[in-house]
This record gives sequence, C-alpha cells and structure tokens, in this order.
Amino acid sequence: MDCGQPSLESAAADPRASGPCVIAPVRAVLRLRRRVWLLRKRRLLQLGSGSDTGTGALRPGCGSGALRGELDRPKFFTFDGPAELSSRTLRKRRRRSRVVLYPEASRKYRPRAERRSRAQRCLLLLAAIVGFQVLNAIENLDDNAQRYDLDGLEKVLQRAVFGQPAAVGRIVALLRDYLATHVHSRPLLLALHGPSGVGKSHVGRLLAHHFRAVLEDSALVLQYHSRHHCPQPRAAQDCRKDLARRVAEVVAQAEAEEKTPLLVVDEVELLPPALLDELDGFMQPQRSHHFHNAIYVLLSGTGGAEITRFVLQNASRAQPLRPDRVRGAQAAAEESEEELHASLRELLAREHPLWQAAAIVPFLLLDKQDVVNCFRDEMAGEGFFPEQARAELLASQLSYYRVAGREFAITGCKQVVAKVNLL
Repeated sequence: MDCGQPSLESAAADPRASGPCVIAPVRAVLRLRRRVWLLRKRRLLQLGSGSDTGTGALRPGCGSGALRGELDRPKFFTFDGPAELSSRTLRKRRRRSRVVLYPEASRKYRPRAERRSRAQRCLLLLAAIVGFQVLNAIENLDDNAQRYDLDGLEKVLQRAVFGQPAAVGRIVALLRDYLATHVHSRPLLLALHGPSGVGKSHVGRLLAHHFRAVLEDSALVLQYHSRHHCPQPRAAQDCRKDLARRVAEVVAQAEAEEKTPLLVVDEVELLPPALLDELDGFMQPQRSHHFHNAIYVLLSGTGGAEITRFVLQNASRAQPLRPDRVRGAQAAAEESEEELHASLRELLAREHPLWQAAAIVPFLLLDKQDVVNCFRDEMAGEGFFPEQARAELLASQLSYYRVAGREFAITGCKQVVAKVNLL
C-alpha cells in the first residue's frame, strides 16, 4: 500500500504516476467507515427486534446511493449509547399504542378528572360568603322583629277586640313588615277608620300599652288626644308647636336607644288643618331620618258613613251558603272590600293630602253577638260574674240596624261601659 516518496523528476515527467498512491489510502478509510456503520446498524436492529433479518438485506454491493446519502447526512453527538437510544424509541412507541389493562385481582379506579381552575373555586367561595351574609341578615331581621313580640300583640288584639278579625290581621301584618328592620326611608302611617263604638280607640290603647311594655320606656309612646291636648279655644299655631315639640322629643330619644317609637293620635277628624299639615310634614322624605323610624296611628271617624253603607249592603253575603257557592261569594267579598278601600281613599284624599300616604284599615259594624261579648268582658273586668243571659239582656237595650235577618249595633260597644256602671 505504501508506494514510497516519489521523486520530483518522475512526478514532473508523468503526473498520473502519483494517483494510485493517493487514492488507495482514501479508499481504505471509506471501507473502514462503511464497515463500522454496518456493524453499528446491525447491532441496533438486533437490540430492537431480536432478529437480524434486516442486516441480511443490506449487502455491501447494493444501495450505494442510499448509503452515500446516509453518510452525507449530518450527525449529532450525544452521550446516549445505542441501547439507551433504542429503549427511548421503543418507550415512546409503547406509550402511543399502549392499552390500559386492569388486573383481575386489583380494584379498578376511574381516571382522574380534569384539573379544575382556580376561578371555579373562587366562585364557589364567593357564593358561600353571599349565602352566609343573606342568612345572617335574615336572622337579624327576625331578631329585630322579636324585640316587639308581635305574636303576643296579635293574641291580645284577637282576644280583646271583638268583631274585627280582618282589621286586626291587617294591622299586625303591617307592623310585622315594618318592624323587620330598624332603618326606613319613610314612617309607617296607620289610619284606622270606622263609625263610633267599633273598637278604634280600644285598639289604640292596646297598642300603646303593648309598646310601653316591650320598649321598657313609656317616654317612647305618645298618645295625643285632640280634645285634651288641643281644645277649641286654644290657638291652632300653639297646638302645632306643642305637637311638633312632643314628636321631636320622642323620635330623638328613640333614635338614641335604637328603638321604634309609637305615636297614637285619637279623634283626628277634630284636629285643625294646621295640625294635619304638621303631621303631613313628618311623612316627607326631606325630614331627618329619625322621623322616618316611627309608627304613627291615626284614629278617625271619617268615612264611617261609607263603611256603614258597605256593611248594610253586603249583610246578606255573610249568611251560610252552599259549598258550590262559597268560592263565588268569597271572590265577590274581596272585590267589594277593594271597592271600599278605593272609596275611602278617594274620600280621605279630598279631606287632606296626609291620607294619601296612609295604610287605611276600615273597622266594620259590630253585630249583636259582638256586643254581648263586649258586655261580658266589661262585666268581668268590673268584678261582676259574666252571665250570658244578663249580658244578652243588656245588649237588647241598644239600637240596631236590622238587615237580612242580622242585627248591627248603631253605636257599637260605645254604651257598654255606661250600662255596666249602672249595675
């Protein structure tokens, strides 16, 4: 293989003479590289498939162009050996075509769900906080209403007020809704209207007595009687200033104690227009907020004629009916009550703008049995035995409206106290 060092003269004389000496080493190097490449490829195939079928297909004389392309392709050096490269390639292939098989003796578990985002957790936390706040607010509302013992007030009114179940239910419902919270945008104005002797003043006294007991402070309850606090000879402006001072003192003290005061004004139909204007001023939104956290109860005989006419016209609807006509009678009664409220509101709105913001509660006429109950209750209070026959005898001495087989007292229970005092 070594042809020696050619002389300059011979090289100059024949240039082709030096060709075999240069090409022979290059061919030897190429044969060695080819042999190494074939051995390496054969080893890789044996490790990967366990058979040497692929090596037999590669013969030195075949595929010289493909081999030259493989040799010309750039190689990248890594520290991984052939075994590691083959195992990594096989692992990737198994991961792609892998089939999950559960052993028969082991428990089967469902695959993990997709990972939830943190936004969903924050949303659930926010919903829990809002629900807790709403529940806490509802509990606080119940606590504020329980302070005034409205359930006990309802029982007292139902037991002591005869013949007015609808009026008592409406009064308690309005108080329950208003006293659910302490802060309000406007005061509660209850207007109790009806003829004489139906129980308006009695309800006002019961309300005042109950609020004095639950508030534990009589100064937070104001009872204003027009005939006593503002008689006719007294100037209307003086009465107006006196009423404004009394109301301001009560609401200021109630605001300091965080309580809701009660102001009862009896015989409102006898008040001069100046005092009605002052009462209307308490209802305006521009007044101080502590004027809004108060309950005003106005007792008036205005609209008594309308209520009397309504009761006499609908006296026959209170008679016992057949089951197939009860539903129609109830619908007609509700419609007639709505007409009564509308006519009363229209009548009172013509009297003064104060009544436009009031919740009107009509008191109906009392029948004879209600008057008998009034006599028995008064007799028991005065120390007499409440005998039924004696109470009926006293009740028969009063005057009544007689319509459709029913009797309605003209003066209600107004004369019960005087009759019992004569015993």
